[in-house]
Amino acid sequence: MVRIHPTAVIDPAAQLDSTVEVGAYSVIGPHVSIGAGSRIGPHVVIEGRTTIGSDNTIFQFGSIGAVPQDKKYAGEPTGLEIGDRNTIREFVTLNLGTAQDAGVTRIGSDNLLMAYVHVAHDCQLGNHLVLANNATLAGHVHLYDWVFLGGFTSVHQFCRIGAHAMTAFTAAVSQDVPPFVTAAGNRAIPAGINSEGLRRRGFSSSQIMSIKRAYKLIYRAGLSLEQAQEAILAEEQKDAESAVHLKLLREFIETSSRGIIR
Repeated sequence: MVRIHPTAVIDPAAQLDSTVEVGAYSVIGPHVSIGAGSRIGPHVVIEGRTTIGSDNTIFQFGSIGAVPQDKKYAGEPTGLEIGDRNTIREFVTLNLGTAQDAGVTRIGSDNLLMAYVHVAHDCQLGNHLVLANNATLAGHVHLYDWVFLGGFTSVHQFCRIGAHAMTAFTAAVSQDVPPFVTAAGNRAIPAGINSEGLRRRGFSSSQIMSIKRAYKLIYRAGLSLEQAQEAILAEEQKDAESAVHLKLLREFIETSSRGIIR
């Protein structure tokens, strides 16, 4: 079976596993590496120092590894790394990193990036993410595991979105979103926790209730953030089943440089 369409343009220096499929009129540059079982659709451009793992599917018209949309970029040898088993739909744009940050944009594994998603320079994305249509990440954004971004979500540069958090349709995120929290609105504000997502991932009812109590300590009890963190720490110490999740929430808040949505 012919795996490389005869109209595809692949630089001889590119490293493609023998099982990689490349569709019609796609262009692959010299510094690109693509792992076993990955499928590249038609009219895809993959350039820059881009490493793509195994069993990824990139649909038509993707722009992968283009230079950053950053005026400071001066041609430094920065990169893009994509893990395994990702689905990258039509017109997705993934940019290289910059020398001013990690020098690499990273996409983890088992993610779904729907049509027209944009991931800017130096973003760091975890695993099991869903970015719905037209979700847009500015530079230096961090998404932790199991994040769900609703359609047309926009995330300001340097923001972090914690594990198991989600955003509603058209959310505009300008501060950090703590783990487990749902963010909605422009500008995004907290709108409860992602209870349904937690249930689907096997969290017990008691764990979900513990996370809800922690949410109320942060957002409903009239406490300062420092007081809320102390109260969550006390909950950790008496709730062994939920301690790891409460600690994740508390430490995320402690390490926030932009501040969390309020």
